[in-house]
Amino acid sequence: MRDTNNMEDEMEYDDGEEEPSFSDPEDFVDDISDQELLGDVLRDKPQEADGIDSVVVVDNVPQVGPDRLEKLKNVIQKIFSKFGKITNDFYPFADGKTKGYIFLEYSAPSHAHEAVKNADGYKLDKQHTFRVNLFTDFDKYMSISDEWESPEKQPFKDFGNLRHWMEDPDCRDQYSVIYDSGERTGIFANDVKEPIEVEERARWTETYVRWSPKGTYLATFHQRGIALWGGEKFKQIQRFSHQGVQLIDFSPCERYVVTFSPLMDTKDDPQAIIIWDVLTGQKKRGFHCESSAHWPIFKWSPDGKFFARMTQDTLSIYETPSMGLLDKKSLKINGIKDFSWSPGDNIIAFWVPEDKDIPARVTLMQLPSRNEIRVRNLFNVVDCKLHWQKNGDYLCVKVDRTPKGTQGVVTNFEIFRMREKQVPVDVVEMKEGIIAFAWEPNGSKFAVLHGESPRINVSFYHVKNNGKIDLIKMFDKQQANSIFWSPQGQFLVLAGLRSMNGALAFVDTSDCTMMNIAEHYMASDVEWDPTGRYVVTSVSWWSHKVDNAFWLWTFQGRLLQKNNKERFCQLLWRPRPPSLLTADQIKLIKKDLKKYSKIFEQKDRLSQSKASKELVDKRRSMMEDYRKYRERAMDMYNEQRPLRLELRGGVDTDELESNIDDWEEETIEFFINEEIIPIGDL
Repeated sequence: MRDTNNMEDEMEYDDGEEEPSFSDPEDFVDDISDQELLGDVLRDKPQEADGIDSVVVVDNVPQVGPDRLEKLKNVIQKIFSKFGKITNDFYPFADGKTKGYIFLEYSAPSHAHEAVKNADGYKLDKQHTFRVNLFTDFDKYMSISDEWESPEKQPFKDFGNLRHWMEDPDCRDQYSVIYDSGERTGIFANDVKEPIEVEERARWTETYVRWSPKGTYLATFHQRGIALWGGEKFKQIQRFSHQGVQLIDFSPCERYVVTFSPLMDTKDDPQAIIIWDVLTGQKKRGFHCESSAHWPIFKWSPDGKFFARMTQDTLSIYETPSMGLLDKKSLKINGIKDFSWSPGDNIIAFWVPEDKDIPARVTLMQLPSRNEIRVRNLFNVVDCKLHWQKNGDYLCVKVDRTPKGTQGVVTNFEIFRMREKQVPVDVVEMKEGIIAFAWEPNGSKFAVLHGESPRINVSFYHVKNNGKIDLIKMFDKQQANSIFWSPQGQFLVLAGLRSMNGALAFVDTSDCTMMNIAEHYMASDVEWDPTGRYVVTSVSWWSHKVDNAFWLWTFQGRLLQKNNKERFCQLLWRPRPPSLLTADQIKLIKKDLKKYSKIFEQKDRLSQSKASKELVDKRRSMMEDYRKYRERAMDMYNEQRPLRLELRGGVDTDELESNIDDWEEETIEFFINEEIIPIGDL
């Protein structure tokens, strides 16, 4: 009452003063919409809904009577509660049994969509495979017109020959270079004398670039997403909008690309990881991701038909193009630590650590059948690392163990022979610390760096067909912390990167000889070209702020070029697609290699005997200018002939012998020197 009285006191007006009017005039038009005036309030206004968006219909459910209904409900609840909270369910009855379909209502429409995506096709048993649909889909499909309309024809976009670089007559490989602290990106063709620029652009990418596995596309990073470039002039082929994208990964077949951004993930709409269709640019599916520490999160099968991810006690395998779980369910593997696909077959290897009295084990699983083709039990295991040979012929499991009664760690290399029956396993034991391990890409050898600085040794082993693994050679006291095999095998580079000041050793493993020992001071990276003929060492501005450059070497360790780029950051060779030649055709080429070698040697001699193309062109241009000048001078000389005759009284002095009758012959002798030679008694 007190407040009301105060308001009344304030509203009192002096006698004679007219009370102000707050009414709108008669001709006033209100042109301000509710959205403009109360936009923030209207956004929070509850939307009218009848709840059917959250309802799913599950068909092919077992038909049971009242006595087994409770058990059926428990099974359904266990399967479908994974996708969200179920607020209501309905089991229709007829003739004393359920009708074989049920209705489930979730707390949110997003949960219903998730149930349809993951549970449709779920195999309950041999007789019952669930079909799951949204309740709203029934109205949508019932209202489809019976008249068929042809889809709108999309215009064809010609991006040119996406493998244009493969047609280079001199078979030059290409590589990308980022320099000027990331401001400039260039594509170069490799040449023995100097790089040949193919394309160069400013601010082409905001961070770094990636080539696709077969070299078809170049991916560039931007704040708003990823762009793919290709063709002869590197036109933009596709773009994918993913705000704040940081990491990408391609499927081996180049059909899909996976992007990661830490900015866009939400609970109902997973956006941290998105899988895109490269050809159409469409989003195929999104996933949640708590951490990108172990990128790539998804690992692809070699044919690109499957991809898998590991979470706690679970291995989830998805299939393309549906992007759904294989057989609609994940694999429950208690304690799974790591997994890896074979590069040659649809086989997954994974390992599980020890659990009380249960030993650690490595399992090889065939997909999509999920048959376990080999299980290897391991004891006293500290850690395992999985290393596949490039063709999938061998798998090495590096096992760190602490044998009973010992203090130190012993390393076993468990070598699985994948191409032999029952996958036999051989073991190599090493008691020194392991620095690096690497398989020969196209062969049966592997190299191991072991020991501690300054006594670091490198050992070369050969896996033989008779079930033995032989030590071929060991080099001691090496300055190396990394092994880089040539893509074609046989040759490798032992590199001491960063802290070891860029020591390099070029090795031929056919006879285990050191071809050359060199150094690229503070080198941070080593990159082989796809052919295995050249190798690049580089000092990246991202890791070291001075001496930024990349050097080109032959596989034998002969230095060809020193390319100093201001604030050089990254060099990546453009991959080549697999050869279209059959194994028999390749054998035939190797057999006739001498015939082809003569042609290439002739081209090499020709290029060595001539000056560079620029110098030859310059000399030709100068010669052409001289020829034209000489022709002009001769024309002028001939035009002035009458004038010369007139000035010289008709005497033709153009010819040396024109006045031979007036010549006089004179002989002149010159005294050059005098030499006295003593002659002894005769």
